Amino acid sequence: MKTIYLVAGARPNFMKIAPIVRALQAHGGLEYKIVHTGQHYDREMNEVFFEELGIPAPDVFMGAGGGSHSEQTAKIMLGFEQLCQAAPPDVVLVVGDVNSTIACSIVAKKLHIPVAHVEAGLRSGDRTMPEEINRLVTDSISDWFFVTEPAGVANLLREGQAQEKIHFVGHVMVDNLLYQHDKLEHVDAGAFATAAYKAAQPQYGVVTLHRPSNVDEAEAFAGIGGALRKISETLPLIFPVHPRTRANLEKFGIDLGDRITLTGPLAYMEFLNLWKDAAVVMTDSGGLQEETTALGVPCFTLRENTERPVTVDEGTNVLVGTQPQNILDAYAELGEGKVGRRPELWDGKAAERIVAILAADLEKN
Repeated sequence: MKTIYLVAGARPNFMKIAPIVRALQAHGGLEYKIVHTGQHYDREMNEVFFEELGIPAPDVFMGAGGGSHSEQTAKIMLGFEQLCQAAPPDVVLVVGDVNSTIACSIVAKKLHIPVAHVEAGLRSGDRTMPEEINRLVTDSISDWFFVTEPAGVANLLREGQAQEKIHFVGHVMVDNLLYQHDKLEHVDAGAFATAAYKAAQPQYGVVTLHRPSNVDEAEAFAGIGGALRKISETLPLIFPVHPRTRANLEKFGIDLGDRITLTGPLAYMEFLNLWKDAAVVMTDSGGLQEETTALGVPCFTLRENTERPVTVDEGTNVLVGTQPQNILDAYAELGEGKVGRRPELWDGKAAERIVAILAADLEKN
């Protein structure tokens, strides 16, 4: 039986491979191993985390995290090469755009192992973003391109990839979102630490910020923070804070005021329970642009570009930028206009399509 290595390096990666694992289990015709590179250590990634996702814990943990981008990528490459040499798979499947994605793709190709890239073809056009470099390099050497939106197909064709390698399948992150959303109906949401906040607010907004261009530069962060503070005068905000973001709030002396509630990072189910009912989500995250679109929640993306244009063209996302007045102007128009829709093939069955394509192609070889 053919074997696929499913590579993940951080918690969001596991949310993308989880639907693929479930689809592989249902298919039954392919072997798989879950490989955790250890790119990010996450204390929330315990047995309960994998139980919530409906998948087993990783078969392999490499522990290759820490260090600069180059150090981390090198450690992952060394560890993954040893793994593939000891027990070569038939396919290496990578997701997204983290360092584990590019590191394991390069190793696989140099060992003549085919690579499947899930979430292929996304482009922001901003090569100062490490993720953009990871996307470009991974897509330059992949053998299967599993694409979430039409813009991804267009990008890959423009870059010279063969049409027959490109598969518009929908989005595994949406598969997982719908799966977890259904599970929320059977969870005691009142046990979440944020339940009391949610119950006390007739309306609220949710904020996430982590990109270096937004939170590592004092002037930029202070400007965004000032706009958020102004918004919070009429709409209370809750802000699960990334550790680096919190450190910079203190370092730069940014006072968000008492109408913005700061929490620590939240587990997936608790965070989903919080943002799904928000009046607006304001974020610089890529994934949240898509998830809010899938559930029809208004989203302001606090960036100058997005690699996920379908969320703007069809979904509930508005690309606001990072200038304080632009953020305030977008908020002033909230509720007056944009009604998005869920994009084509974002129906919870992307992983099934991926597994069917891989199984059929591997059967030919």
